[in-house]
Amino acid sequence: MLRRYKGNPVIRPIKTHAWEKYVYNTAAIFEAGRVHLVYRALGTNSVSRFGYASSLDGFEFDERSEKPIFVPRVNPELRMVRFNNFGVEDPRITKIGDKFYMVYAATNGRIAQVALASIEVNDFLLKKWNWRRYGVLFPNWDNRNAVLFPEKINGKYVLYHRLKPSIWISYSKDLKNWSKPKIVMEPRKGKWDNLKIGAAGPPIKLEDYWLFIYHGVEQIEGRGIYRLGYALIDLKNPEKILYRSKDPILEPIKDYEKKGQVPDVVFSCGAIILGKKVLVYYGGADTVICLATGKVSDFVA
Repeated sequence: MLRRYKGNPVIRPIKTHAWEKYVYNTAAIFEAGRVHLVYRALGTNSVSRFGYASSLDGFEFDERSEKPIFVPRVNPELRMVRFNNFGVEDPRITKIGDKFYMVYAATNGRIAQVALASIEVNDFLLKKWNWRRYGVLFPNWDNRNAVLFPEKINGKYVLYHRLKPSIWISYSKDLKNWSKPKIVMEPRKGKWDNLKIGAAGPPIKLEDYWLFIYHGVEQIEGRGIYRLGYALIDLKNPEKILYRSKDPILEPIKDYEKKGQVPDVVFSCGAIILGKKVLVYYGGADTVICLATGKVSDFVA
């Protein structure tokens, strides 16, 4: 269902930037006539930070940040285990009102926890990186791949997050106090997503459904193969899965997906709709940022 952009990868590391030895796993936003990416950058010192890029058409990116726009500052974003990667990882961004809310994984090298930050839309567009940190949402839980729905449902904020190996849901009235998680989607035996699953980008509202793209992992010959699939979610009940793809919509085939820091990985943290197309941005082999596109009509046919 997804076709790779012939110009992939759309973003590669800038060699003179020590803070981005690898670039991957990017949030995606369309705002003020441009596509904006906030991507994970792993540096030569094993620290993950977030960089920025933007594009007029979503394909050719003509703007990159010289410095990270979001860096680890507080526990648990700071190193605890000496030789492991640490920092801020895998951003997903949702616009609600006049703010962008960014859910990300804060990791000290031992455990990853879901954290939340926000920024005024105007500040973001002016590149005034005045982020407000809300802290960890579920303290001491090994948790990641969280996405915030772009509007309240039944008066509450809705969050999907991944507690291994399934996708869980929690609700909040104030973005601080969250309900006890419960499972909404689980791995499926004998299929491409049989080992573990997690959200890609935030759900996208269509006319009759929420379009929810997610990743699934299958263990093959001792290796985890990361692919993408999708589900359609009831507009008024985010716990109701109306449809789930039997087969993946994207899997690692190209060299830039099969060879790199982590082989055999396509991993998305964001997608947008431009016209009648879905643009899915994804990390290839945890090394570069790529793009695949599909028709909106194909997802609901």
